[in-house]
Amino acid sequence: MTFVDETVRVSVPATSANLGPGFDCLGLALSLRDELSARVVDGPSSITVTGEGADEVPLDDSHLVVRAMHTAFEAMGLEPPRVELACRNAIPHARGLGSSSAAIVGGLALARGLVAGGGLLLDDEAVFRLAADLEGHPDNVAPAFYGGFVISGREGEEWFAVRSGVDPRVSTVVFVPDTPLATSVARRLLPASVSHDDAAANAGRTALLVAALAGQPEHLLAATRDFVHQHYREPAMPHTLGLVRSLRDDGIPAVVSGAGPTVLAFCDGSRGEQALRDRAPDGWGAWHLAVERDGVRVG
Repeated sequence: MTFVDETVRVSVPATSANLGPGFDCLGLALSLRDELSARVVDGPSSITVTGEGADEVPLDDSHLVVRAMHTAFEAMGLEPPRVELACRNAIPHARGLGSSSAAIVGGLALARGLVAGGGLLLDDEAVFRLAADLEGHPDNVAPAFYGGFVISGREGEEWFAVRSGVDPRVSTVVFVPDTPLATSVARRLLPASVSHDDAAANAGRTALLVAALAGQPEHLLAATRDFVHQHYREPAMPHTLGLVRSLRDDGIPAVVSGAGPTVLAFCDGSRGEQALRDRAPDGWGAWHLAVERDGVRVG
């Protein structure tokens, strides 16, 4: 197998996982994209990063995109080549919008694209499996790779991902604080078990959420109520949960995006997105983001 001569370019969408009750199994792609490019070079490898996280991420083989690329090359039976990598990041880091999943999916897609016939060596299902293995759970990497709204999980030793429809009226506003929160910190606050009643209530809301997003958005407020993870994380992000409660008290379907601290609110044609963005606390960003129908794009 040989490497291609040209520069390969990919873009990967931001994602929001959980969406309230769908803990570790539901994810939605959003219209905000990281852009990456890479080419094989004869000289030493190099990494340039602009945008989000530019002053924070490593510029060596420990960079998450590079680690994902190496994983893909190894899966294709190839020694990783020297590459010139450029990352233009738009997705905020450590905010619950899937920046690590975008890096993983982007790196895997770049590596496959750099290999002549890479799609034959590593098909889409294999790329998704590698992404989920690297991330440790599939709820963000699934929509980052496939796009849209995805239900994902693990059956035995295998990951699965199934796309489900999203009503064209549905879009989102995300409220992004200027302070990050590591996913590991948020996860440590979760209890080892929850009650049968809470588990049953969450299962019902998760099922309702699939139906609400598919064509009955009038049910989104009830469908996004969570019983098993959001309130446990409040000590790490009290302002986030305060905003979620304030929005929900006014009938707005609002949730913690992923592990937080970003808040995601669903809106539709009957609710002005500008009025919703005006609810952002001081110092927070507020962006109107559509549901991104495409996942990773190559070229």
